Amino acid sequence: MAINVLIVDDSGVMRAMILKAMRMSGLPLGEVHQAANGKGGLDVLDQHWIDLVIVDINMPVMNGEEMIDCMKEHPQMRDIPIVVISNEGSKRRIERLQRKGARFIHKPFTPEIIRDTVKDLTGVGVSDERTN
Repeated sequence: MAINVLIVDDSGVMRAMILKAMRMSGLPLGEVHQAANGKGGLDVLDQHWIDLVIVDINMPVMNGEEMIDCMKEHPQMRDIPIVVISNEGSKRRIERLQRKGARFIHKPFTPEIIRDTVKDLTGVGVSDERTN
């Protein structure tokens, strides 16, 4: 089963790196959508079927934590698995995000860390074909 992913990060380079790591990990990707901030991410969620959200914390307009809060208040979004990828150092903030149901991956990361986290959250397997 292919998963539709939304990657939300204010850095286009980081979005590309996350996507490349996901492809390298062998995860079965369907549609991949991107947004530069939480507000844009919510707009994508309103328009597309998304199976997994990967989000940074520190972004302009609407940060990742605010986006997660909005998702948890929305009946169609509240159960979508969320992975936060950030260089956030605040233990309190990380624990708060984890209480909201998000998994946390520190930057820098490897394709294997992303693969294992996504597999654990979604239950999808790794395809035999790996694309770069």
